[in-house]
Amino acid sequence: MQELAISADAPGINTRIAARVRGLRSHFGMSLEELSGRCGVSRSMISLIERGESSPTAVVLEKLAAGLGVPLAALFDDPARAAGPLSRGNERTTWRDPESGYLRRNISPANFPSSIHIVEVTLPPGARVAYESASLHHVDQQVWVQNGKIEVTVGDTTHRLAEDDCLAMQLGEPIAFANRTRRPARYIVAIAGEQQWSTRRAGS
Repeated sequence: MQELAISADAPGINTRIAARVRGLRSHFGMSLEELSGRCGVSRSMISLIERGESSPTAVVLEKLAAGLGVPLAALFDDPARAAGPLSRGNERTTWRDPESGYLRRNISPANFPSSIHIVEVTLPPGARVAYESASLHHVDQQVWVQNGKIEVTVGDTTHRLAEDDCLAMQLGEPIAFANRTRRPARYIVAIAGEQQWSTRRAGS
């Protein structure tokens, strides 16, 4: 099984996320109070994240992304990287969720204006990540399992996926990913929507 290498630049990833959240909030003209009200994350926590003084979990980041009206993947792009149509493997950075230990990295070219995002995820044995916001509209998502087995719960329906299975869904209900096995599971997530997101100026 292919393993994702964890970047030694973890503090740099938090700095990148901080700049992205701060830049997107400014781009959309939201105050800390307004974003807090939209996403359910406290004003003080958002402030800590924007200053790079907190390592937010995937669940918190998903809430922030939903409040900003962008997909979670948009928070991981490097705002300093020039937009271009090509993404090379040695340019990608892996992020670890401090709560579940799951690993993710953006595969799609950073900051390139597109309605499609591709993400690679490795879910450790026994890990579970639940996204409850379900506030993005007209966004489709497909999950393609590369190695191992996972459970994906969309609303009240649970799908058990094995290697090479692919599940299509819309981001209109709470979604949870779980690995009930003793081995890591790796899967590809493709996200597509009507809206184009993630401009460079929104993260600068």
